Amino acid sequence: MQFRKLALALTIGLAIAGFFVFDLGQYLNLQTLKAQQAAIQSFQANNPLLSVAAYFILYVIATALSFPGAALLTLAGGAVFGLLWGTVIVSFASTIGATLAFLMSRFLLRDWVSRRFGQRLAAIDEGVRREGGFYLFTLRLVPAFPFFLVNLLLGLTAMKTWTYFWVSQLGMLAGTVVYVNAGTQLARLDSLSGILSPALLGSFILLGIFPLIARKLVEIVRMNKVFANWKKPARFDRNLVVIGGGSAGLVTSYIAAAVKAKVTLVEKHKLGGDCLNTGCVPSKALIRSAKFLSHVTRSQEFGIASASAEFEFSDVMQRVQAVIKTVEPHDSAERYTELGVDVVRGSARIVSPWEVDITREDGSTQRLTTRSIVIATGARPFVPPIPGIEEVGYLTSDNVWNLRELPKRLVVLGGGPIGSELTQAFARLGAQVTQVEMAPRIMMREDPEVSELVAERFRAEGIDVLLNHRAKQFIIDNGEKILIAENEGQDVRIPFDAVLVAVGRAANLTGFGLEELGIPTGRTVDTNEFLQTNYPNIYAAGDVAGPFQFTHTAAHQAWYAAVNALFDPFRKFKADYSVIPWATFVEPEVARVGLNELEAKEKGIPYEVTTYGIDDLDRAIADSEAHGLLKVLTVPGKDKILGITIVGEHAGDLIAEYVLAMKQGIGLNKILGTIHIYPTLAEANKYVAGNWKKAHAPQKLLVWVERFHAWRRG
Repeated sequence: MQFRKLALALTIGLAIAGFFVFDLGQYLNLQTLKAQQAAIQSFQANNPLLSVAAYFILYVIATALSFPGAALLTLAGGAVFGLLWGTVIVSFASTIGATLAFLMSRFLLRDWVSRRFGQRLAAIDEGVRREGGFYLFTLRLVPAFPFFLVNLLLGLTAMKTWTYFWVSQLGMLAGTVVYVNAGTQLARLDSLSGILSPALLGSFILLGIFPLIARKLVEIVRMNKVFANWKKPARFDRNLVVIGGGSAGLVTSYIAAAVKAKVTLVEKHKLGGDCLNTGCVPSKALIRSAKFLSHVTRSQEFGIASASAEFEFSDVMQRVQAVIKTVEPHDSAERYTELGVDVVRGSARIVSPWEVDITREDGSTQRLTTRSIVIATGARPFVPPIPGIEEVGYLTSDNVWNLRELPKRLVVLGGGPIGSELTQAFARLGAQVTQVEMAPRIMMREDPEVSELVAERFRAEGIDVLLNHRAKQFIIDNGEKILIAENEGQDVRIPFDAVLVAVGRAANLTGFGLEELGIPTGRTVDTNEFLQTNYPNIYAAGDVAGPFQFTHTAAHQAWYAAVNALFDPFRKFKADYSVIPWATFVEPEVARVGLNELEAKEKGIPYEVTTYGIDDLDRAIADSEAHGLLKVLTVPGKDKILGITIVGEHAGDLIAEYVLAMKQGIGLNKILGTIHIYPTLAEANKYVAGNWKKAHAPQKLLVWVERFHAWRRG
């Protein structure tokens, strides 16, 4: 393959060099063409087929190699073959030549561009798949745009060759007709610039932007079609109604109020959503108490001969509730009312694209008209239909916080972030925990060595981690609850006192009018890149919209949903998911942003790996937390960061520096050149950059530098 690329590149280079060395361009000017017109026409009259073949091949070669003079050759086509046949011959020759240039660009350069700009190219490819033909057509309609650049640049994308061919054929037809017709009047032409007068050029530009105008008109027609069966109110009570008071709904409402829009937020349960009441806040409070107990059991590591702690599980769970109560005012109705949000406790149902029925807690009802609606109804724990699960009873991340007595034997179904966090926390609180995961490892989204570091720690703390075990059935045998799991074709009986189901979350899609309006849903509400549903004024954000189910991404989406809902059609923004960080709060803590090796391989993105072991970090040693690693992926040969995984103490805090670096395009060299306080865990961020620098030291240059220093010593 490399030999063929080199041979083709050499052939093209020699052809282009020959064109300029032998000054072949002197024959491609208007004066020469006019002077030789009679001779050319005489040859064509005597050799009609040969002249067509020779002209066709010459045109294809000139276009394929991007030689200057395509306009002159087009004029010649008109002068020699007339308007009809000249147009036919030039149209096909130019399209074939352009397609050959397109294919040569792809063959020679796409792999190289993909290696250097993999993520950006992937985003461009996605856009080309959706609307590439449309934009190619608009470019081809404007002859003022250099066509050879179109050939070369689109060859780097994933556009299909047949699409490129027929769209180019159609798009270049208008310009071809103009030039060929001018060629039929060759004797009257004084210059090439005269062919495209300002008026004619303006007409082409109008032709070029017409598809854009047409697209907008199509959007308007489509929108009118969607709204055809609904009567739009003459005026609106609200600019925005937000359904759901979790992270996405609260932030959406806050932004709307901040820009002085009239907004109503409807929540039927508790403000703050899962994060405050059943997710992030309670789980981290529980994890903190459990971590304290783990330090007690590790007292000898800190020079303490022995230590013990007396506690009641109910007191720990009471502390969890106290933490929720302390944080609660941040998400309270009073606070958001002060910010200018109309907060309503009750349930909401969308009854038309501009109307929402609200049933308040006291049973009263209200119908609000609104210009836009944001659906932010969140998600709930998914409970798989395992036979017997209802009979034995189960816990989820919603109701586990109601426990006041520690289960002696706890089975946790699921090895993802929620399952892993609660597995370790309950084990440290004294439960005998068995974690059951059907996959070959826990935390499957992380690299294998990361999963293994966590699994090793779990086992060291007495957790029974069962991998490749599929929950098959729950039974009660002689009053004892038993999970029957399948492992390599064999049934495994796991007795337990309580089971915690943590196998994922399902979006809340029913009960508020989506079905009646015909808003498409799958696992989540279907939205476009602007977070719009099929109704342009109805948006979705947060867990109900996906693709991520994190509190911080819900808040991130909320900005786009709010701004787009309030300011479209004047301005709207595509949601940006380019730099999304997350953390799993097990010990060792795991945090990641961007690609890991698993994803880079799946997507075919070239990368280099640089690691730094935290066991070498002074502060980690002093804290008796010398475990874990930093693993950064970079563009081969460059310091550009593709992603980083941090495993260790406070990983979720340490990763913020890399989130900023990726968002702002900062490379490892600048991180290395930044002063980090000694001794801190954050120094690890600098040291992994230092390891990258060592691996890319200019060895040949250093040989000469060594000789220079030897020379200076005498």
